[in-house]
Amino acid sequence: MLTTAAFAQDAAGPLASLAGVGQFLPLVLIFAVFYFLLIRPQQQKQKEAKRMLAELKRGDRVVTGGGILGTVTRPPKAEDREIEVELAPNVRVTVVRETINSVIKPVAANDSKKG
Repeated sequence: MLTTAAFAQDAAGPLASLAGVGQFLPLVLIFAVFYFLLIRPQQQKQKEAKRMLAELKRGDRVVTGGGILGTVTRPPKAEDREIEVELAPNVRVTVVRETINSVIKPVAANDSKKG
């Protein structure tokens, strides 16, 4: 009786090691899904935001984190954290560069269409 049990355990030995690897396969798949659906797009969004802040120049229309619209009057230097933004004629404020959420691109008028 003891010999039979020993043979049964020996026969399942190589399969048992494959079953251990199979237990981690769902975890690896879940991590891959999270990476491609959550982590990677967030990294690309951060890279795009950093590029946008680096390309700010005088005359750009910007939206701050508080929703304030303004025009950049003093372009930031590479080491500068502060940007001067004009909110209205002769009303200028200094904002921290990281509070700029987006740059508004001017939309060209489509005059070729006839109503």
